[in-house]
Amino acid sequence: MNHARQRHTRTERRDAAENRQRILDAALKLFEQHGVEQVSMNQIAIEAGIGPGTLYRRYGNKSELCMDLIKDNIVLLFEDIEAYLEEHQDEPPSQRLKGILTIFIAFREKKLQLLAGVEEVSPANKSQSRTPSPVYDELHEIISKLFREMTVNELTEPDNVFRTDILLMALKKDFYVFQRDVRGYSPESFLEQLCLTFFPQTQKDKP
Repeated sequence: MNHARQRHTRTERRDAAENRQRILDAALKLFEQHGVEQVSMNQIAIEAGIGPGTLYRRYGNKSELCMDLIKDNIVLLFEDIEAYLEEHQDEPPSQRLKGILTIFIAFREKKLQLLAGVEEVSPANKSQSRTPSPVYDELHEIISKLFREMTVNELTEPDNVFRTDILLMALKKDFYVFQRDVRGYSPESFLEQLCLTFFPQTQKDKP
């Protein structure tokens, strides 16, 4: 590669990095002011001072943009979950699952808007609406494994994949905020209701 091409490539990379940072800064500012749901991709492009095409080349929808904003926090979330599971590996599966839900609900409270954005599917991507986000995909694997450990009788207990799907739906923004703001459950009482609903004390967990 000649020197002129090297300089051109470095300039392109620098421009792309600067555009990405402008987009993220603009999106975070607008999300904090108005909430993720109320902000359009065009508003983000205008705030960032770039064309819509530049924005859509980097992010296909708000969900992808929110994922970029929150991805470092999500890495830390799953590191916390893994550390918790390792530290409490001798506890019954119901207790380990309660611990994971405690960690996730605290994360949900702290990152409510951005996590909601990760869950959101833009109108242009309705065909993907049944596809789980990477966050919930990874959680599904962890939770369904714990449900399998709790299973005493497969013939009389719910399917573990189905049970995990329903539990994850209960953890998403719309249901969680409704229970918190309309029903009046605190994060702690919400957690207790989840535990009572999805995994009351099982024979397998009893000494």
